Amino acid sequence: MGTVLLIVVLGGLALVAYRMHQVQLRALALDRFQVIEVEELLATAPRQQTPRQRPVIRRYMWLPWFLGGVVGLIAWFFIGFSVIISSTLGLIVALLLVIVEVWNAQRQAARLEEQLAEAIDLMIGTLGAGAGLSTALSVVIEELRDPLRGQFQEILGRINYGDDARQVFAQLAARIPLDTYLLFASALSVHWEVGGNLTPTLSAVGRTIRDRLEIARRIRSNSNQSDISTVAIIGLTYFIALVMWRNSPAQMTAFVTSPTGEFFVAGSMLLQAVGIVWMNWMSRPNF
Repeated sequence: MGTVLLIVVLGGLALVAYRMHQVQLRALALDRFQVIEVEELLATAPRQQTPRQRPVIRRYMWLPWFLGGVVGLIAWFFIGFSVIISSTLGLIVALLLVIVEVWNAQRQAARLEEQLAEAIDLMIGTLGAGAGLSTALSVVIEELRDPLRGQFQEILGRINYGDDARQVFAQLAARIPLDTYLLFASALSVHWEVGGNLTPTLSAVGRTIRDRLEIARRIRSNSNQSDISTVAIIGLTYFIALVMWRNSPAQMTAFVTSPTGEFFVAGSMLLQAVGIVWMNWMSRPNF
């Protein structure tokens, strides 16, 4: 009976972890669905040997699963929980940390898009006063803060050193895999190649970015409510369990260590893991 229970629970844990990892990969793919367009933009410019740089939006997709495994080992080796309960506890911790990792990536992307909107406003004012593109980039560098300030410093520096501007703009879109940066880089590349008045184009790009930010805020507010509700409900469950253990530790210990109690505890924790994946899947947009 114990062996069958262990196999069933571990199989359920593996299925839940696989499903959550697929959701995490899908979210990353949606954030970077314009990779083909970036490659096409890079192909239109002359190839140049440039050092490989770290993406601006840093993802730690492996870290939640590593920390969840550490928590499971600690619960089994030091606290003395069974293998089933320790594995399920580690999975729940990993799933909650996946939500935190997604929050962090969304926060970085929102900050970069807000800074890009500010940079475009500065460039429109400078270009409208009759200055050139290099001067507009210099004004942006003086006014903006990191992380976007460093990106514009690299753009201006490489252009001044003689690198092809189209390649430089395309690599900016590759380092920051967001739709808004692809649109911005494409506008600058077209202007550099054919010339003309850049102000109307940047104005349209700026309006598009601000509309996108407004819609993204509304979507994030709805999804964050679901995530916070999930974390609160799970935290309340363990708080009640802690109160019951403080009131009668001997009975709780006997219940958890018994085969029946272990079955119900592991089963409830597995259902919590399924609920985390389900709520996360339902709260994410499909477009």
